Amino acid sequence: MNECLQEIADFGLRSIGIGTLTLPRTDLTLCRQMTLIGSGLIWNVYFAVLALAIGFVLATGLAVAKASRNPLLRRPAEAFVFVFRGSPLFIQFFIAYQAFVLLPRGGIELLGVTVSTSWLTKAWAGALIVLILNTTAYSAEIFHGALRNVPRGDLEAADAYGLAGWTRFRRIVWPTTLRLAWPAYTNEAIFLFHATTLVFFSGFPAFRQQGDALYYASFIADRTFNPFVAYPIVAGYFIILTLALIGFFGVINRRLNRHLPGAAQRLRYRPNVIR
Repeated sequence: MNECLQEIADFGLRSIGIGTLTLPRTDLTLCRQMTLIGSGLIWNVYFAVLALAIGFVLATGLAVAKASRNPLLRRPAEAFVFVFRGSPLFIQFFIAYQAFVLLPRGGIELLGVTVSTSWLTKAWAGALIVLILNTTAYSAEIFHGALRNVPRGDLEAADAYGLAGWTRFRRIVWPTTLRLAWPAYTNEAIFLFHATTLVFFSGFPAFRQQGDALYYASFIADRTFNPFVAYPIVAGYFIILTLALIGFFGVINRRLNRHLPGAAQRLRYRPNVIR
C-alpha cells in the first residue's frame, strides 16, 4: 500500500511536468500502470472541458446566425456546420496540423508586433482548436434544431408581456432552447470526451513525453507486450468519467426542467423479481 502511494506521488502528475519525469522502462506494476494512465487522463479532461466551454459559447452564436433571415449571417454559418459535420474528425486533425506547420516559424508580423505561431503545432493548443471547432459545429446544429422548435405559445406569451429583442431571447427563447436541446447536447459532450483519445493518433506531438491516457497506455503495452491490461484501464477510467459527466449534465437538466411537473423526481431502479 505504501509503495502504491509512493508511485502516485512520483507519477500522478507526470503528464503536466510534476514529479518524476523519467518514464519507467521496467517493473511496470499494476499500480504504476494505473497511475501513469490516470496522469495522462488529465490532458483528456483538459481537452474536453475547454472544448465544451468555448464550443458552447461559439455554438450559441452560430445557431442564432444559422436561424437568421440575413443570408450574410446564415450562409457562412451553414457552410461552417456542413464542413465540420461532413468531414471526419481524424482528417480535421491532420489538415489543421499541416496548415499550422506551414505558418512561418518565426511568427507573423501584425502592426509591427511579431505574433508567435509555433505554439499552434503543439497538441495542447492545435488539437484543442480542432476539438473546439468540431464540437461547435455539432452543438450549433443541435441548438439550431431546438431553436426552431420553441413552442409558439411561449413566443406568443412573450409578445403578450411586451418582451422583445434581447430580453425576449434571454428570458424565453434561449432557456427553452436549452431545455429542448440538453439531452442531445449531453450525447455530444460524451462523444467529445471520448474523441479526445484521437489526439494521440493525430499529427500533434506530445510535449516532452507528457501525453494523454492513450499515450501512456501505448507506452506500457509496448514495454509489457500485453495490451490487455493497459487499454482496459483506459476504458475503465473513461467509463467512470463518463458516468460523472452524465451525472453533472443530469443535474443541469433537472435545473432546466425544474418548472415542469415531476421534474424533481429521480429515477428509481425497481426490478421485477416476481411478475
